[in-house]
Amino acid sequence: MPTRQPIVSVLGHVDHGKTTLLDQIRGTAVVKKEAGAITQHIGATEVPIEHIYAVCKQMIGSKKFDMPGLLFIDTPGHQSFTSLRARGGSLADLAVLVIDINEGIMPQTLESISILKRFKTPFIIAVNKVDLIEDWTVNKDEPFALNVRKQSDKAAASFDDKFYKIIGELYEHGYTADRYDRIEDFTKSIAIVPISAKNGIGLPDLLLMLIGLAQRFLEDTLEKEEGPAKGVILEVKEERGLGQTVDVIIYAGTLKKGDTVILGTKGKPLVTKVKAILKPKPLDEIRDPKDRFDSVKEVSAAIGVKLMCQNLEGVVSGGPLRAAGANPDEARDEVSNETKVNIELKDDGIYIKADALGSLEALAYECNKAGIPIRKYDTGLISRKDLIDASAYGESVHRVIMGFNVGLLPDAKDAQPSYPNLKVFTSDVVYRLIEEYTEWMEEEKRRLDEEKRSEFAFPGKVRLLPNCVFRASKPAIVGVRVLGGRIRPGQSLIDIGGNTVGKIRSIRDGEESIKEAIQGDEKAVAIDGPTVGRQINEEDILYVDLRETSIKEMEKMDITEDDRMVIEELKEIKRKTDKFWGM
Repeated sequence: MPTRQPIVSVLGHVDHGKTTLLDQIRGTAVVKKEAGAITQHIGATEVPIEHIYAVCKQMIGSKKFDMPGLLFIDTPGHQSFTSLRARGGSLADLAVLVIDINEGIMPQTLESISILKRFKTPFIIAVNKVDLIEDWTVNKDEPFALNVRKQSDKAAASFDDKFYKIIGELYEHGYTADRYDRIEDFTKSIAIVPISAKNGIGLPDLLLMLIGLAQRFLEDTLEKEEGPAKGVILEVKEERGLGQTVDVIIYAGTLKKGDTVILGTKGKPLVTKVKAILKPKPLDEIRDPKDRFDSVKEVSAAIGVKLMCQNLEGVVSGGPLRAAGANPDEARDEVSNETKVNIELKDDGIYIKADALGSLEALAYECNKAGIPIRKYDTGLISRKDLIDASAYGESVHRVIMGFNVGLLPDAKDAQPSYPNLKVFTSDVVYRLIEEYTEWMEEEKRRLDEEKRSEFAFPGKVRLLPNCVFRASKPAIVGVRVLGGRIRPGQSLIDIGGNTVGKIRSIRDGEESIKEAIQGDEKAVAIDGPTVGRQINEEDILYVDLRETSIKEMEKMDITEDDRMVIEELKEIKRKTDKFWGM
């Protein structure tokens, strides 16, 4: 059976070299005319098999493959993976996970692996920046298998130290991996290809591994699917001289000029006609708009193309495309089902937004994993209307908008200072959003807790320190150590017999008057009412006198074990005269 080219996605931690690798793949067969690769305009890079033969000639000689080439999704990072769905899973057939050999496994690396495992996508690891290893001999565009033999003992030893550290870190997280040329069974170990994306070292090995693994393990998956086209929408945008266009990846079937297509929107699927199919030249860098694309009558999977259609109103990134074919109702149902976002909503929760449907589901998945409830979701930039909606909502920890791969519209930016009770988090990295929100939420809960506690008396237990009587009465001024809870001016104190002692007038730390003293503090306290030697004495234990209603309120709050212990002791004292006190 004829096969289509595999779709390859590139993931990895920030600054580990994803973009540089894609630039190197694009640039190898191009005579450098000017900066910028034209294939970026449709979000994919087509690498024909003839080009792979030329790059890998030193390694394969005249060997041939059945694959027609590789199609790389250009958008680097998680969004290239999570926001683009097909067949109920990831759009990508294969993935490359880039790791900086000098930095090793980072949080986003583990997040990438987690995503790959969730989507059951085969992947290889490109360990990048080998050229930065001390004493490394750089021969541009050379296969790593040849380049490594030319290294000094010092460079080889340094490489081995860093390389096997990464293998060890992967093993600690439950993954078996090794250098690609040392693996016998690729179903049991993750293949690692050392590369320098900057200098092209190891690029032949990487391309060869991708083609080889695709041919060996994905032939059934990559069988050309005949019939109407199936695709995924990358982006809807205004193109100079063309008007509104839509960039798509066709992953199955054939699309023809004049076909009726059904596209995913936020509402009902959109039915429209294809006016033109614009195909970028493989590995072309020409930037002249006239030469940017070839207008073609039809294309077959897998390919990235730009479409001009009669109508594109409401079309969303990450949504599905189906050519209607002979069964338009069936195609419409497919689009409708694929456009549905499966996110569990709660009555109390935050508002999430993302650039595409898949991104939205990826963010929701991570929120769910972190125990963050979601009240509302949507795609697109954050608007002023979103600010109004979220700021009027419930608890402060839920008056939040979390945006993945989206920013604020100009009107929302201008209006944001008018909503001080609203928090907006935006990032193109999911784990950063989760981390930032979690840290802020914990701080916000602490702040609210403090505010709540300040509204009523708090448990407190003090011991009068020996030799620290500064004044016997009117008021008595004594040194105390706070044994539990906290004390504040205005609080009443009782002794262990339940007798009222007096009221705290002030607390001093040296010459400074302070608002409270907490467990472990030793401070001077002025107490109205008692006389030292009569109602109170050195070494006495005193408690803050609390109302029964305050006790019940505090027991609902997140208080420490020491605070709970002080409350229990206070209950015992009170129950000497009222056996049901505090129940």
